[in-house]
Amino acid sequence: MRVLNKITSLCAVLGAAWTLALPQTAEACGGTACDAGIPNSMPVNQDGENVLFVLNQNEVEVHIQISIDPDTNAQKFAWLIPIQEVPEFEVGSQPLFDALLQSSVPVYQLNQSFEQCGEDGISGGLSSATNGDPGAGTDAGGSTSGADTGGPEDPVLLKTVAGAFEIVVLEGANIDPIKTWLLDNDFQWIEGSDEVLQQYLDEGQKIVALKLGSGADEGDVHPIVLRYPSNENCFPLRLTRFASTENMDIRVFLLGAARAAPSNYRHVLVNPLKIDWLNFAANYKEVITKAVDELQADGLAFVTEYAGTSAVLQQFSFNVFNPSWNEAAFVGLAPEEAINTLNNQGLTSCWEPGFCFYNHPLIEGILADFLPPPDGVAPEEFYGNLAAYADQIDVMLWGDGSGFSTALNDRIIAPGVHAQELIDTHEYLTRMYTVISPNEMIADPIFHINPDLGDVDSFRPATEYNLCDGNSVVTLPDTREIFVPNGAPWPDFIGEMWWAEEIQQVALKGKPMHLVNNTAAINKKIEEWNLAHGWPRFPDDAPTTSASDTDTDSGTGSEGPDSATSGGQDDASGCGCRSEESSGAGVLALAGLGLLAARRRRR
Repeated sequence: MRVLNKITSLCAVLGAAWTLALPQTAEACGGTACDAGIPNSMPVNQDGENVLFVLNQNEVEVHIQISIDPDTNAQKFAWLIPIQEVPEFEVGSQPLFDALLQSSVPVYQLNQSFEQCGEDGISGGLSSATNGDPGAGTDAGGSTSGADTGGPEDPVLLKTVAGAFEIVVLEGANIDPIKTWLLDNDFQWIEGSDEVLQQYLDEGQKIVALKLGSGADEGDVHPIVLRYPSNENCFPLRLTRFASTENMDIRVFLLGAARAAPSNYRHVLVNPLKIDWLNFAANYKEVITKAVDELQADGLAFVTEYAGTSAVLQQFSFNVFNPSWNEAAFVGLAPEEAINTLNNQGLTSCWEPGFCFYNHPLIEGILADFLPPPDGVAPEEFYGNLAAYADQIDVMLWGDGSGFSTALNDRIIAPGVHAQELIDTHEYLTRMYTVISPNEMIADPIFHINPDLGDVDSFRPATEYNLCDGNSVVTLPDTREIFVPNGAPWPDFIGEMWWAEEIQQVALKGKPMHLVNNTAAINKKIEEWNLAHGWPRFPDDAPTTSASDTDTDSGTGSEGPDSATSGGQDDASGCGCRSEESSGAGVLALAGLGLLAARRRRR
């Protein structure tokens, strides 16, 4: 990931904000979240652009996750946001984003069931002699300070701070004096952006500029919250193309009273046949990328990864806020007692000899500001045995602990209180995802609530029914069956095949309007494929499994893709990976589970 010097924009209609993280390469069970405790799951790449909208009436609250590469100079960080109204600024909660990402990550799972085989046992499909069929190819993803207003020729409307960031709001009829002011004050500028920024000024918008304050580094970086009056939740893209990469991941979370959808972008249901179910959707990003690029979607579309109760956040919100956090305990506290107090509050776990774990992503940075380790002493050694270094503590920097107390409240406790309030008071969470390239960033997507849309489950279990002859039949969550020849990878169906099953336009109310519906053609392709491989064995016969053979959940299945209002899963977007260790979770209590780990590896 490169240093995040970028310009971004808000919509002309009171806009929103934009996170600055450039996408990183996802590694198996690595990155931001690994969904510990969820069997056979690997996260979607949780890097990229992540933003949360809180859908309140007549007010937009947007939380932007900001990431800076620790291997680069954080002081080069700069960020510009055109916006029509001067917003309120606050420190955001990184643990809230962690909870959002982990609780709603789409998971593909492949359960196992087995045909009973004996001397007279039957076998399904064609014999292994036909497994070389060329049709079975491979198809492997706050705070605010006092306002400081300038003179008549000064473009500065407001100067303030929020946590580690210095913020200034600028206005003017022409971009040139604003650009000059920013360059004179050590803000980065992206060449080529002048014309687009001028367009925003012509629309009557102002420009918000942020940078890290003096002495701050990557360890102090935190999300930013902007709050402003509006009923439109707009995600900025037009200026992002100047600093974005090809196929950038964009993930939007929306907390509100019901499910949200894009207003001026399309909504896509991917073709589940394109997902590599045998490898737990290892090709997820490829499928989404091509699905949103289909005709009528044209690169301006989102898929829904999760839509449902926000209660899923609770099990991952243990670091969002803890009632034992208390900044007042540090006022007047001797510095050598700081770590013991943090341990007692659950913000650190630091012990002898030389062990220290930080239970909040910002606590190490705050400690470094007010209780830095002596030169040559590793932080874990220092904080793990603070009493042993009592004579080397910078007592002048610590003072009476009030500075540490204020920073703790402003950057951790107050944002945590607000984040927990959001989780407790907004009952519905929507998670949307797209992959977009700079040439496609021509419009700023707007989102709205549609109370008539149904839930989308993030857990998508399929079942592989293993036949006696080595072939198998995979039943997708929507109940469609796909024959898989013995030892073959997930089928690459012969002939034209669509990446999107449906492309929709979602109105403010009612069911989505279908711009493209490939369901009938996909079903025909499945039927042709299965019949060509001798499945079903008899016209009206299908693999029979008992409740003990499969792990079923009526909440995750759907009667085909047209189930947006049924409470089932309405698209097959997401990701999963083979887990090398059994988690012991209840969803894996299947007949034949013992054979799952020994199952042949697909290639």
